[in-house]
Amino acid sequence: MAPARGRSVEAPPGPIIDPAPTDPVGLALKVEFLKRPESYPESPHTVEPLETHLAWVFLTDRHAYKLKKPVRLPFLDFRTTEARRLDAEAEVLLNRRLAPGVYLEVVPLTVDHAGHLRLGPDGTPVDWLVKMRRLPRGRMLDIAIAARTIERSALRPVAEHLAGFYRQAQVAGLTPQGYRDWLRAEIDAHALALEEPRYDLPGTTIRETAAAQRAFLKQQAGTLDARVLAGRIIEGHGDLRPEHVCLGPPPVIIDCVEFNRDFRILDQADELAYLGMECERLGDAEVGAALLAHFRRASGDDPPDLLVHFYKSFRALLRAKLAAWHLDDRTVARPSLWVNRARTYLTLARQHILES
Repeated sequence: MAPARGRSVEAPPGPIIDPAPTDPVGLALKVEFLKRPESYPESPHTVEPLETHLAWVFLTDRHAYKLKKPVRLPFLDFRTTEARRLDAEAEVLLNRRLAPGVYLEVVPLTVDHAGHLRLGPDGTPVDWLVKMRRLPRGRMLDIAIAARTIERSALRPVAEHLAGFYRQAQVAGLTPQGYRDWLRAEIDAHALALEEPRYDLPGTTIRETAAAQRAFLKQQAGTLDARVLAGRIIEGHGDLRPEHVCLGPPPVIIDCVEFNRDFRILDQADELAYLGMECERLGDAEVGAALLAHFRRASGDDPPDLLVHFYKSFRALLRAKLAAWHLDDRTVARPSLWVNRARTYLTLARQHILES
């Protein structure tokens, strides 16, 4: 059977901040404490706070501290302190596979006897933070693409790092039919969500792209089955995008999907195609092509081009859905950004399925 991916066909609302009633300190107080340089034992000069849908990240001079929000979504539930602790521990453990030396530890956020918040073990834990070594911003792949500062020689070590990782990865226990059934169910879910009238996206493009993807599953069933039988469907990273790749040296890859193993089960060629599609969206398709070429040589895995195009289309349709879902978050600051991004992904999805 195909894995149960836990993704909802219905478009969910934005993440719901819903802490357990036993939480003695609210999120706002924790964030305000962690914004202050004096809160950290390393005494940084400044702290740069960054907010995402699921977490707050605090950048100090040398480290990054991630505090998960007490959110609830169809595929995760971080409402309790214990749930956030367990997820933080999983994040450190899983990301050490591709980013050794970056994910340092899980740090408790505690309250002392006087009721003051502290970072460290002296007190009663009220939350937990992932502590990471801060990576050089200019060496992140998305930033390097935007700045046009990529040394092409830096791409080969990234591909070799991924090839080595996949050689050691656990092979998923899927049948060929189960894998194709899962792909079909995902295509249906993406298309159904994207056709919600409130998103005002081009319905004809969505329907034609999804229909072409379904046709690929039938016409290239043998190609897909061969991937399963060759052991190419593995437990990978799950969210391999340019903003998660640090060129190093040495290269490291951060921010795998830690909260749901099913999201990490995929074809390794799918993961490389996903990365290539995102590089193309950022304006440099040659980077993705070079990474895939280096990966083919390093791994001995030579997925056909038509399969790579299918996976790019498949991932672009998923990313279009995720972009559209941002519009259901009542706190989203720039709705037009997410509408335009969804439309860009739809264009890429249509383009690549036509090339498959």
